[in-house]
Amino acid sequence: MIVDRVARSNRSFFPLPAALRRRRPTRPGGMPARLAILALLLLPAAAARPQGPAAPAGADINRDFLAPDLDPEAWRQRFEVESREVFACREAIVGALGLAPGDRVADVGSGTGLFLAPFAEKVGADGRVYAVDISPRLVEFLERRVRDEGLSNVAVVLSEAGSARLAPGSVGHAFVCDTYHHFVEYEAMLASIHEALRPGGQLVVVDFDRIPGTSRQWLLDHVRAGKETVREEIEAAGFEFVEEVEIEGFAENYLLRFRKH
Repeated sequence: MIVDRVARSNRSFFPLPAALRRRRPTRPGGMPARLAILALLLLPAAAARPQGPAAPAGADINRDFLAPDLDPEAWRQRFEVESREVFACREAIVGALGLAPGDRVADVGSGTGLFLAPFAEKVGADGRVYAVDISPRLVEFLERRVRDEGLSNVAVVLSEAGSARLAPGSVGHAFVCDTYHHFVEYEAMLASIHEALRPGGQLVVVDFDRIPGTSRQWLLDHVRAGKETVREEIEAAGFEFVEEVEIEGFAENYLLRFRKH
């Protein structure tokens, strides 16, 4: 969180008129009038100072997911619950991708595998779903889930901070849900996704809409960049912005669609 700090002023910065220097009246409550005037002078400058973006995400943002003692079931209970927007709106999100039989899609930041079954159903037996995640413990969980649910067209991939570890031109769709703000090496990861996509392939990003002065404090602290910055970063990586898709039920999230040049 960025906090504005106003230093204690030096007396020479704001000299008082002579009339006021002759005495030092006190306001009710004990505050000298001179301090009250100084506070009023400082308020407009502090209010006008723009709120900068959150500090860039560090490696600590993924610390819990990289922990060897991570409990996947506990995270599944946090991720797959109706109070989470992307879970409550999962059908609309899946529909927005426009997947068809035979398609190949990468779920980058698959987490506990919320979207694996619906993706697998959409692409069918001739298609392929890649469940990509940076967490070794979640990858183990995904492998068990794929096996237990009989998702024979799903492959699980352990990624790295700067690489999705997918073969060049291997997918037509890349899906990044509630994960972009976890890209601590976002330029390298975007380059990796760009390489993995076929020409004309689409990248769909769902993330929190970070709006200073509007968003919850937790969101402001957790998410490093707003929607406009995310769009700029992705376009700089060689993607063409296509559209923002309105998802009914979204209050704190957005969905952006891009296409590989």
